[in-house]
Amino acid sequence: MANRARWLMAFTALCIVAALLMPALPQPLAYHRFAGRRNVFGIANFADVASNAGFLIAGIAGLIVVFCGRARFEFASERWPWAAFFLGILLTAFASSYYHLAPDNARLFWDRLPMTTAFMGLLASQIVDRVGVRVGLMLLLPLLTLGVASVVYWRWTEEMGVGNVVPYVILQGYAVVALALLAIGAPSRYTRSSDLYWIFTWYVLSKVFEMFDAEIHSLAGFVSGHTLKHLAASGSGFVACWMLIRRRSAAGQASAAAMGQ
Repeated sequence: MANRARWLMAFTALCIVAALLMPALPQPLAYHRFAGRRNVFGIANFADVASNAGFLIAGIAGLIVVFCGRARFEFASERWPWAAFFLGILLTAFASSYYHLAPDNARLFWDRLPMTTAFMGLLASQIVDRVGVRVGLMLLLPLLTLGVASVVYWRWTEEMGVGNVVPYVILQGYAVVALALLAIGAPSRYTRSSDLYWIFTWYVLSKVFEMFDAEIHSLAGFVSGHTLKHLAASGSGFVACWMLIRRRSAAGQASAAAMGQ
């Protein structure tokens, strides 16, 4: 357990150094030119705005699962990283809708803040499950702070006229790689730990949709890749809800199986 924590801390330090040393890269303005621009009911970019309903539903459902006794936690304090994850998803519904009404860097700042909260909350939840409850809870606030700082730093550099989105991009990569390393190398204290791979799958699918935004819109005509990105990304939240409801203590299940033999 201590070795896992040390490896994770070393990887975190490496990513921080990379974020500080890599050349600055401004946010490309072309990012804001999404394919789905149809106005419906007087709402600009209607599909990209309305598709955030998936985040809204997943966020609310997740918070209900976490705080209303449906989730399986060995210790009550374990709920807080998951609460941060689902709160981030819920706030993304509002922030992303606000951004897509008139996409620009200023609004993108508000969109990215809750997304980093979700990323860091999920990472902390897996540290709790797979490394140690105390370690994961101790790292929750620093991870959330690091996520917010990466977005604030990016926006500050934009206002200074230089622009540097590199720390935010590294943070996203860091969260994904750290989660993958934990999933592969550290067994969970709960059953259904493989559901984390489905959370990854929906996330990766959302990035593919985002990458082919215009191509999908050209083929389908009525929906763009970015709209599908929102729906796929919210799928991660629904998988997490299902996992928390259905999982059990791995040690308890092993004991029950041994008694049944």
